[in-house]
Amino acid sequence: MIVSTILVCLVCIESPGIPAISIEPALPGRSFREPVQVLSMPGTSDAVTVVERGGRVLNAPFDPASEQTILLDLRGRLTTRNSEEGLLSIAFHPKWPESPHLYVYRSRKSPRRTVLSRFSSMKPDGSIDVEKEEVLLEIEQPWGNHNGGTVLFGPDGMLYLSVGDGGAANDPHGAGQRLDTLLGKVLRLDVSAVGEQRPYTIPADNPFTETEGARPEIWATGLRNVWRMSFDPKTGALWAGDVGQNAWEEVDIIKRGGNYGWNEREGSHPFQPTGGDAGRFIEPVFEYGRNLGGSITGGSVYRGDLYPSMDGLYIFGDYMSGRLWAIQQNADGAFQTRDITPKDRRFPSSFGVAPDGTILMCAFSGPYQRTGRIVRLVPRAGSDISP
Repeated sequence: MIVSTILVCLVCIESPGIPAISIEPALPGRSFREPVQVLSMPGTSDAVTVVERGGRVLNAPFDPASEQTILLDLRGRLTTRNSEEGLLSIAFHPKWPESPHLYVYRSRKSPRRTVLSRFSSMKPDGSIDVEKEEVLLEIEQPWGNHNGGTVLFGPDGMLYLSVGDGGAANDPHGAGQRLDTLLGKVLRLDVSAVGEQRPYTIPADNPFTETEGARPEIWATGLRNVWRMSFDPKTGALWAGDVGQNAWEEVDIIKRGGNYGWNEREGSHPFQPTGGDAGRFIEPVFEYGRNLGGSITGGSVYRGDLYPSMDGLYIFGDYMSGRLWAIQQNADGAFQTRDITPKDRRFPSSFGVAPDGTILMCAFSGPYQRTGRIVRLVPRAGSDISP
């Protein structure tokens, strides 16, 4: 196992401050068709929201005696032809339900593209009216893979979106290092107002607003296919899992104007170098090779009150191997990582946070399974050993 800190790769050692983890059912008796996201609806404490790749968004109560309901049904209004297409991510407006806006990122066809939309009209039964859709952004997708992505609000009130490099292999269009395309990027939008040319505005402090030929929506570049990113609710750091090509998977902390190297690098390793200054690239916080997995699933930071030993841990995993890891940043800024894969291994498609702060995971019994469950990650009995 290899850990990549900001400056140097170190051999990973188990930190005594990181507990071992157990998996427990979060929604007993409930299963879902290809769940790709689990999140909490603002103001709700007795249920979570589950996103299915096929197009349904479900409100699932923790009480197994209570029926789950459909919040949004986009079946027939997206494409799932390729395994990385479909309903990919949603985000509630932070002031929901006072501001009943749901932001949705999904795949569409004819032409092939990904679409960021806002749905704001509620029906009498509490579901969202799919007929009243406001399209905010459409991104042409050359191929059916590497669609990204995660849509979420930051602590600054801005909307962030991760977008893959357009697909195929090797980034044939060089999107990762180009500023004239939204592919291979993290974007940042102000959706609180309509601009003169767009149904959103560009935040004044976005890094490339004055760069000739650059798309002003870009927040960070040089990313291959960020599959899940999340903010640390305490520090505001934006953590991301960037899926590798054929050798390295990586965890990044996304920074304003950061360039993460793709496709000149995969992780911290040369891929198709141009001979330019490699010092312009931001190093991954952590990377691992194909002996440990094959498709990273970005995770979440625990900031709840139930498990003090987990405070500040970024927990993520690999969809192909079912391995889980936790990263802890020490007081001196260095990162420590521990493999926390439980014996009852599950294969994660996404991570989220329950209303009480518990880390949740969309879990499958194996890769490419269709049925998944929602589980919670808690310290294993006897391992809650934080000082």
